[in-house]
Amino acid sequence: MAQFKQARILVASAVLTAIGIAVGSPAVAADKKAPPEIPKCDKKVGTLAVTEPENKWWVQLNLESPEALIKVFVQQSGCFTLVDRGKGLAAAQAERALAGGGELRGGSNVGKGQIKAADYVLIPDIVNKNANSGGKNVGGLLGGMLGGVAGAVMGGISLKSKTADVVLTLTDVRSTEQVSLQQGHSKKTDLGWGAGGGAFFGGFAAAGASSYANTEIGQVVTAAYLDAYIKLVNDVKQIQPDAKANNVSQSVTMAKPGKMYDKPDLKGKVVRDLDPGMTLYPSGEKEGIWWKASDELGNEGWVPSTLFQLAK
Repeated sequence: MAQFKQARILVASAVLTAIGIAVGSPAVAADKKAPPEIPKCDKKVGTLAVTEPENKWWVQLNLESPEALIKVFVQQSGCFTLVDRGKGLAAAQAERALAGGGELRGGSNVGKGQIKAADYVLIPDIVNKNANSGGKNVGGLLGGMLGGVAGAVMGGISLKSKTADVVLTLTDVRSTEQVSLQQGHSKKTDLGWGAGGGAFFGGFAAAGASSYANTEIGQVVTAAYLDAYIKLVNDVKQIQPDAKANNVSQSVTMAKPGKMYDKPDLKGKVVRDLDPGMTLYPSGEKEGIWWKASDELGNEGWVPSTLFQLAK
């Protein structure tokens, strides 16, 4: 009788264990990583041009330029207004050449002074590391073919361990100040997104970045760049840069001889005489036609804006 009772306890324990596993299975499924999300912005920070780095490391990996990849992030995030400084600009310049040669119909409204200026330039690159002579990274694998140069250029990507270390640099066009520099990291094990991963990568093909979606190393690099972009957007949201307001006005040169006054009035005291060709630096303060400016010696005063032109 005691043996029968003990057997019932063992069976009951086994059943409870099985039930526990069954109940726990959804939790296990829930532990699967969700596809990463591109960060969103409520308002645009400014106008952005994405420029590829000089070392074309992606060629050896049979990937497209990371410029196309980053543009997808930027477009979907809504954080910047994109301006094309690549193939789109080349095509636009061809149209402008036609217009300049009188080949376009009248009223086409294509001419100078229409291209939108970029406030920032974003450069996607990889983290430089020393060449791995053991052949564990791309530099070691390609060093023989490329004369050892690849190790320094491509040290941020490992084909053996399927890892990528990348960097995004956001630079203010006017001041050349580095507004934000962020590193991103990813490895093969980070790609456990299940079926959702296909949906995430599906949007890159149309943007000319299909190889980042179709290859394992391309997916790792994509995840690394997204990691860096998320950090960059968070950084930009915190510092809230304003490229136009944070920079001084463009310098001007005197087109005609004139004078600098201590106040915006021809009856004011003359600070100094100004000769044609002299460079002035407007402070941004204006009153009618009068601009407050300083010269290269530090003298400051008011000058009629009708006397100068933008410095070239």
